[in-house]
Amino acid sequence: MVPEVMVILGSGSDLEIAKKTMGSLEELQISYSLKVASAHRTHEKVKNLVINATENGVKVFIAIAGLSAHLSGSIASYTHRPVISVPVNVKLSGLDSLLSSVQTPYPASIATVGIDRGDNAGILAGEILAISNEKIKNNLHELRETYHDKIYLSEKEILSQINGSHHEDFQINGVNNNFKDKNSNDELTNNELTNNELTNNELTNNELTNNVDVAVILDSYSNIKVGENIIELLNKLEISYDFKIISPIANPTEFEDYINTKNVKLFIGVGGLSAHITGSIVALSEKLVIGVPCSNQLNGLDALFSMVNMPPGVPVATVGINNGYNGALLIGKILGINDKKIETNLKGEIANERIFKEI
Repeated sequence: MVPEVMVILGSGSDLEIAKKTMGSLEELQISYSLKVASAHRTHEKVKNLVINATENGVKVFIAIAGLSAHLSGSIASYTHRPVISVPVNVKLSGLDSLLSSVQTPYPASIATVGIDRGDNAGILAGEILAISNEKIKNNLHELRETYHDKIYLSEKEILSQINGSHHEDFQINGVNNNFKDKNSNDELTNNELTNNELTNNELTNNELTNNVDVAVILDSYSNIKVGENIIELLNKLEISYDFKIISPIANPTEFEDYINTKNVKLFIGVGGLSAHITGSIVALSEKLVIGVPCSNQLNGLDALFSMVNMPPGVPVATVGINNGYNGALLIGKILGINDKKIETNLKGEIANERIFKEI
């Protein structure tokens, strides 16, 4: 039997993190294989293992490594399948391995999760496979429910310990905020981009389709160039999309309505600063979310850390700062698992980009 997921450790010392990954995969009932191979010390093993696994039908790779964690990039160089990276805290609080993973150049797109978040890597693999597997989708829903219940149980336990004379148990009455900003309605739909440029004018069909592959969401016009890069590559790969510019902070009700009405396979969120956009999407949807942090301030590190270091149960597949191309390429790798046309386009794009870089 060929496993759906291959977990590769850069070192045996990463086993404790891998146990978290395997725990998630076990709960989701996803088949997996565990290997130990170093990108630097056993390069040929990594190469042969990944090529052979790809040819035999492994759908997702998970790389777990610390220090100068080049394992995920090495894996990505030998496969067109999605690669998830788990940076490990060995030195420098794990920032060395985080940046080694997430900042891989195009066309080596890595879906990076938070430092030591092996559990989220397993869940992210499940979200990828759930796009075409109803059983895994149902298992994911049940797993999300357990995380949901833990919050309510923890509140109940904490409140039982509070005996202050001025404490009041406030009851939520479900107040709804209907505020809507009319300036946030610009949408670009299903491969319509004029002159590779977005403006405040309407650039879309009057009727939005709810049957596209991906929703591309920006939190601000200031990140429009990154959004254009995503759309450019999605067009090349022939992947359908909706495009929306909306802030979950400035327009929370409209944002929630948009997420809840989108019948897409996955989301990609583009944001800067504290980058609430991806966290807001995963709070509203159980579908896969890809995050592209932008360098509005602090060279983009604020947005990067905001996106990648998600708590257990709600991963965001984070790519490099301003790297919209890698975000779109990751979409191609994910959807290409079950779509031969996208897979063919993806392989061609990767090959052409590598030839171009050599020239």
